[in-house]
Amino acid sequence: MSARISFFALMFFALQGCTNVPVRGTGDLGVVIERTTGSIEIIETSNRSVLGHVSGLGDLSHASVNYSRDGRYAYVFGRDGGLTKVDLLKMCVVKRVMQSGNSIGGAISQDGRLVAVANYTPGGVKVFDSATLDLVADIPALDATGQLSKVVGLVDAPGNRFVWSLFNSGEIWVGDLKNPAHPVLQKFTGIGKEPYDGVITADGRYYMAGLFGEDGLALLDLWHQEAGVKRVLNHYGRGEQKLPVFKMPHMEGWAATGNELLVPAVGRHEVLVIDENNWQEVAHIPVHGQPVFVVARPDNRQVWVNFAFPDNDTVQVIDVPSRSIVQTLKPGKGVLHMEFTPRGESVWVSARDDNKLTIYDSETYTVQGELTADNPSGIFFTHRANRTGL
Repeated sequence: MSARISFFALMFFALQGCTNVPVRGTGDLGVVIERTTGSIEIIETSNRSVLGHVSGLGDLSHASVNYSRDGRYAYVFGRDGGLTKVDLLKMCVVKRVMQSGNSIGGAISQDGRLVAVANYTPGGVKVFDSATLDLVADIPALDATGQLSKVVGLVDAPGNRFVWSLFNSGEIWVGDLKNPAHPVLQKFTGIGKEPYDGVITADGRYYMAGLFGEDGLALLDLWHQEAGVKRVLNHYGRGEQKLPVFKMPHMEGWAATGNELLVPAVGRHEVLVIDENNWQEVAHIPVHGQPVFVVARPDNRQVWVNFAFPDNDTVQVIDVPSRSIVQTLKPGKGVLHMEFTPRGESVWVSARDDNKLTIYDSETYTVQGELTADNPSGIFFTHRANRTGL
């Protein structure tokens, strides 16, 4: 009897210890980057509210976020080389490591066990155990001459692989991390001048690197790597007549809408429509300014677009079937990012210079709510945890 009493007493006290953390799921949670204060807001989409703040995350001027597969932990990649694991439920830092001098984002592996970080300085990819943040692989980005290159466009791919580009040497590397102690690398050289970013299609098949130093994209079919890298959209970029580019579009913000990609035209007031079957431009849609993010609603019926300075107070909505602008909104000054709720009924928009988040009904365009945030930039919801490339 005493053993049974002790067992139930232990269970009671264990349950009592959990009362500080309300029991809840993580499927409606998210993170908003507060870029100038080195902090994040933890938000929830069901009631459109801020649950709390976590600070001490370093330089978040170009921060991005990945999630553990259960959506509980956010991995925040800072520009200062910091990698921070945050517990969204307890709203605290679990661990923080300074893993380089300058980093530019990261990715989490297919099985959720590895977190990889792309580094400008010293140049390369570092891979960490997602549970402990212990370093398990260090892959310097050394070109054929032995020089280190900046790494950009790091994404996860099926088979516990990561794919990334080398800015300085014009290469794409595929890293097989099934055994992190012995990474297997496949390197593709001569892909084009100065790849500045990369994106992978949602099915994990095609990796594309955008080129800053010349027009065009480098395309790698991960199903047929033996075919090498193919150049596509040779006209895509700033063209022969160099145009002022106020902000280079992030390729992660490209919209895949079935068989088409809607992508921002560099330096132009257009969104390009690309046929994924042959990687040719089939149309262009005039828009308000130089587009930065072109984000598809989850049902692919709409695409929402924000713009570079000086038009960064505006968001436009494209109806995909008609390829026409159906709405123009003014969320505030310095619109930096947009994120749809998992099923797309709402979209959250950050306005950095007005220190606020605006939440819109994606059908009626009515404002569902506004929240205060300190210089907000990226918005990342936990449904990204189970999507390739996010």
